[in-house]
Amino acid sequence: MIAVQHLCAAPHAAFLDAHCAKCHSGEKPKGKWRVDELSSDFADAKSRARWEKVLEQIESGDMPPKSKPRPPKEEAQALTEWISTQISAATTQEGRVVLRRLNRVEYENTVNDLLGTSAKLQAMLPQDTSANGFDNVGDALHTSSFLMDQYLIAAEAALDQAIVNRPKPPKLEQKRVGLEAAYQVKANSEKVFRKQEQRVVMFSSSQWVAATLFYIAERGTYRFRMSVSGVQSAGKPVTFSVKSGGGGMAGPKARLVGYFDAPADQSRVIEFTDQMEPKTSVTILPYDLPNAQTVGKVGAEAWDGPGVAIEWVEMEGPLNEIWPPESHRTLFGDMQQGKSPIYNQSDRVEVVSDAPMADADRILRKFARRAFRRAVTDADMKPYLDLVAAKLAEPQSFEKAIRVGLGAIMIAPEFLFLREAPGRLDASALASRLSYFLWSSTPDEELLTLAEQGKLSDAATLHAQVARMLKSPKAAAFTTNFTGQWLNLRELDFTMPNHIVYPHFDEMLRASMQRETELFFEEVLKEDLSIANFIASDFTMLNGRLAKHYGIDGVSGWEFQKVKLAPESHRGGLLTMASVLKVTANGTSTSPVIRGAWVLDRILGKPPKPPPENVSALEPDTRGTTTIREQLAKHRQVESCASCHVEIDPPGFALESFDVIGGYREKYVLDGRPANFRTGKQVDPADVLPDGRAFKNVDEFKQLLLTDLDKIAHALTTKLITYATGGPPKSTDRAKINAVVSKAKSKNYGFRTLIHEIVASDLFQQK
Repeated sequence: MIAVQHLCAAPHAAFLDAHCAKCHSGEKPKGKWRVDELSSDFADAKSRARWEKVLEQIESGDMPPKSKPRPPKEEAQALTEWISTQISAATTQEGRVVLRRLNRVEYENTVNDLLGTSAKLQAMLPQDTSANGFDNVGDALHTSSFLMDQYLIAAEAALDQAIVNRPKPPKLEQKRVGLEAAYQVKANSEKVFRKQEQRVVMFSSSQWVAATLFYIAERGTYRFRMSVSGVQSAGKPVTFSVKSGGGGMAGPKARLVGYFDAPADQSRVIEFTDQMEPKTSVTILPYDLPNAQTVGKVGAEAWDGPGVAIEWVEMEGPLNEIWPPESHRTLFGDMQQGKSPIYNQSDRVEVVSDAPMADADRILRKFARRAFRRAVTDADMKPYLDLVAAKLAEPQSFEKAIRVGLGAIMIAPEFLFLREAPGRLDASALASRLSYFLWSSTPDEELLTLAEQGKLSDAATLHAQVARMLKSPKAAAFTTNFTGQWLNLRELDFTMPNHIVYPHFDEMLRASMQRETELFFEEVLKEDLSIANFIASDFTMLNGRLAKHYGIDGVSGWEFQKVKLAPESHRGGLLTMASVLKVTANGTSTSPVIRGAWVLDRILGKPPKPPPENVSALEPDTRGTTTIREQLAKHRQVESCASCHVEIDPPGFALESFDVIGGYREKYVLDGRPANFRTGKQVDPADVLPDGRAFKNVDEFKQLLLTDLDKIAHALTTKLITYATGGPPKSTDRAKINAVVSKAKSKNYGFRTLIHEIVASDLFQQK
């Protein structure tokens, strides 16, 4: 018997010796894992992790291998129960979730909510590291002196935007009608613009003939209104984009404000507000119209194709109904401003105080309560008030001293870290965990007050708060950040499809891909639809651009709508959405291995093992002489590869009917020009699951997945708990996850119900 008897009771040592030691011992143990290195010290995190691996392998049935004798069920159960008991006892003392700091998304949201600003701070901070699929997991969120320096720089930038030291800037109001609406039209564009007395009509989508509407000189929020209509468009709307930026070398980079529809043969007033930077131009450009050279050959006056007519435009801003603005008043209230004692600029003013330390205590205490997400004590405030006092003694102005105190709070550990004591979370920690789960930001006043009153732990109150928070516009952060990582949508721009093979891929299609998935996610959540819809659904959210890509008729324009899907559409559910299909492919080819591994990880919650070091990756055959199926068949002849590929390949082959941008295909496209592509062999999306069930295509594959919805729910619940708490569930938490899934199952696996059950669970409410 191997030297494991000291680890546990003799029956368990005998189990390990009989079923594990032969492969996992000696100088060259399988998987470089030795059973005799297991330690009985469950308080040690590394030792505990090794036991968790044992538990996972035995419960899943992966070990012992199926080719070896199976251990008696009662013996395996006795061992797993013993391991679970030991791990649970050890983790109860320290909690499942480690101390975690705010990631850069949470930091930006939190600072802007505290100050009432819209500062862009993420770019000032280094990229966060991900673990278990998410960038808010405490184990991966490290700190450094460089990071602290960047936090301070970001805090100063936000305070610069929040605090104003100048008179109220004049509001600029402009309205231009007809020919003046597009006040700047690029040179030599007369042949592509039809200039009429009451409007200007644009017929080209060439960037160099975009019409400039306004030029912005002052930073601030602006309101824009424009009257537009579609002309000569056969009854369909004409879509156009609005961009800001591109103000030359000194101005910010151009960015998309949004897409809008000009209705056919009738005027529509488009209105939107946007935060604008100085030296910014606002431009409008029709979408999917001919290039300028094509229109120019005929001339705008004779052109009979569709166009966008601009009838009048209005701009108003910066919008400052009160001065100082709300961000300033959030900090200083109605305190008076006067001439700066430090600066000599004639127009500069600063907040002044007759009782500086009393005012500093009031301002910093109010700010710290919201920044620390709990009630604060005199001991909490003393270091920051001491900083203010030291600055006043230099001497520095009152406002300058207050800024030092505010900046110090914004880099304090109590602000940057979500502190949670072992055991059940206190009310303040529960409010923070809930807020960062659903809003990726700090608790609002209602949550803080309920926490301070001790009411948040009441089940009915907590349920009501979840419902309220999901209805808030802030819940868009949950959609963006969770789907962005769960489904890997953040990688949509990681590759650019080959423009020769996929010339129709453009900015609007890419934006439509992401928007479909986010709107679909929100629809399932809002209506508490079954999570089965994530696998197979009879509807999706489409606009005209994506409907055209999918080959679905009856939808036009940019605006999205809920669309009933025909059974033969091969769409429905996440797996066949263009966004998912794009992020699981590169720019030129698809791989069943990559897509299959994605399905195993993101949907089934069983990520495949890394490939052996001595096995090379498959390269696509650009000559078309072999299919990827034929290549993988040869690949699976390698014994070390076969066990994994029997699970990875089937879901990957099911998705082979879709190209790198999610278009449906029956044959592989090899190379050539759009008018003369060479096609390769027929796509074969059929395969057999590891349990022997066969499918012919992706539609049948999705139906097979739905036969075990508990597995899908378990995987999604695990992802949600990891994201919600900042730490993945342990193997010993399986019973708790099963309890959450069981309650959701009783209500048809409703997605909103699942969120409520997660928040009500011990996994969420305990560290």
